[in-house]
Amino acid sequence: MASLENIKNIHFVGIGGISMSGLAEIMLTAGYNVTGSDLNSSKIIDRLSTKGAKISIPHDSKNVEGSELVVYTAAVKKDNPELVRAGELSIPIMDRAEFLGIIMKDHNYGIAISGCHGKTTTTSMVSLIFKNANFDPTILLGGELEAINGNVLVGKSDYFITEACEYYESFLKFYPYIGAILNVEEDHLDYFKDIDHIMSAFYKFVQLIPNDGTLVVCADNENTMKVAKAAKCNILTYGIENKADYTATNIIFNQFGHPSFDVNFRDSKIGEFSLNVYGIHNILNSLASIAIAINAGIDIDIIKNSLLEFVGTHRRFDIKGVQNEITIIDDYAHHPTEIKATLEAAKQFPHKKVWCVFQPHTYSRTRTLFGDFAKAFYNADRVIIADIYSASRERDNGDIHSRDLVNEANKNSNNTVYMNDFDEIADLIVREAEPGDIVFSMGAGDIFKLSQMILERLDVCKSCAC
Repeated sequence: MASLENIKNIHFVGIGGISMSGLAEIMLTAGYNVTGSDLNSSKIIDRLSTKGAKISIPHDSKNVEGSELVVYTAAVKKDNPELVRAGELSIPIMDRAEFLGIIMKDHNYGIAISGCHGKTTTTSMVSLIFKNANFDPTILLGGELEAINGNVLVGKSDYFITEACEYYESFLKFYPYIGAILNVEEDHLDYFKDIDHIMSAFYKFVQLIPNDGTLVVCADNENTMKVAKAAKCNILTYGIENKADYTATNIIFNQFGHPSFDVNFRDSKIGEFSLNVYGIHNILNSLASIAIAINAGIDIDIIKNSLLEFVGTHRRFDIKGVQNEITIIDDYAHHPTEIKATLEAAKQFPHKKVWCVFQPHTYSRTRTLFGDFAKAFYNADRVIIADIYSASRERDNGDIHSRDLVNEANKNSNNTVYMNDFDEIADLIVREAEPGDIVFSMGAGDIFKLSQMILERLDVCKSCAC
């Protein structure tokens, strides 16, 4: 199926996922009849229901009856009763990435931002800039951005801005006119065999961009620059350490840890920029955004003001609250590079000690990047590692455990402990954290629940003066 012609009734299996929900909202806005199902209810599902989607909890084979197309997320197994029933009824079935590609194809200017880290933040920066420039884009994010009240915004222009994930080579089903590669590293090794396999996917991705399109790449990432050689389109580079078209110089951090810097285009200064987010990695993300925006003809002052307005997305150095002068921060970092970048950024944030409670995500990632994980926490003063989170994505075959990671990490710093109960972790932090400390809950699983638990306990502790 190459189009949605003659389709009016679409069913989404796994509609509560961050990307699936965005696609469902886009189709609702376009006038389609949308149904869906998921295992559990959520705020995202409640939002879709108020917009007219009919959603069933949990999955049931009857849910697909009357549908003309069934879209499913990669988390849904082939034996899902709804997919099985759709097959029996000869209803076309399509995965999320292919469906997204069809929508993107209807826009002349698809902007697809890829890379192993930083996609959500950079896509959000670009989205805010294009929105403020009145380009009226359609936006689909992998996180929530306050400026668009969620993860999706439906516009009326030819601009479509989205993240482009390499997992399962999903982004090869997209139609980018402008593509960005922020970095290429080992990840998702439950699918990819090795770094060469990962790079082969990115080689294919850059060749999707037409000759008159543009590829924006990070000059500070060696693998990214190798991949860029396969592109047949215009290329713009950005970086801090290496020579590039767009560079940041004279970087300083204010008392809150926010950076200011000069941006140069091929050695000519084009402006002074400031951010309200933390870390060198976000300076790089902003440079990618600046390159994309200037390439689209957006005024430099709109870009400056938009980046200053940007305060991050949900679960990216997300300050959840301050109690008893202890700052609680939640972060999605689940790869060694992301952990290092977040804890490096924390050095610029006013603090006494840095606590990091990390929940490894998937057995395969923990196993294959074991040595890198063990070295990732050197900028934290106290580290707690919880059980590995995998949900139904992988089975535990017993060859890797969080205790193994603790033992290896302690060869480097001797400040790491294993704890498997969130209540016990929260109680420990309330007892031992001191005013001026910052505490990270970190990972891609359900570790985000911990931040609120800590804040509630600190509030009670303050009330009882203990």
